[in-house]
Amino acid sequence: MAAKNVRRNVREVPGPCAKWGDLDADFIREILDLIGDKWTVLVIGTLEAGPRRYSDLAYGIPGISQRMLTLTLRKLERDGLVTRTAYAEVPPRVEYTLTALGESLLSSVLELAAWSVEHHGEIKGRRGRRDGRVPAGS
Repeated sequence: MAAKNVRRNVREVPGPCAKWGDLDADFIREILDLIGDKWTVLVIGTLEAGPRRYSDLAYGIPGISQRMLTLTLRKLERDGLVTRTAYAEVPPRVEYTLTALGESLLSSVLELAAWSVEHHGEIKGRRGRRDGRVPAGS
């Protein structure tokens, strides 16, 4: 019962959360969790150029493990952002591509990545000063 009061109080404060009902708010958080994941952003951004094989995605996304790439692709496919096409060839060939829904998210993902690059130095400097690794005047 206390949780409902907390949510009611949140809605009383001006801002985007005040506009959402309980079901919408839960779903919005779920989707933001998916699309805000670093691997999701990088997979969607990598698929901008068109269909890619699994190995091309793994090579094009530095630091991603096979497990994380597989899990990310499965989540994106489940939500309809990516399609998986398996070709009956020897050796087997599988390609991933953005759906229309995935393409509609692409510009936002690329803008987020560009913002990260643009502000990388500033954020890194602030972190360093906050953590005491860089003198305050630097």
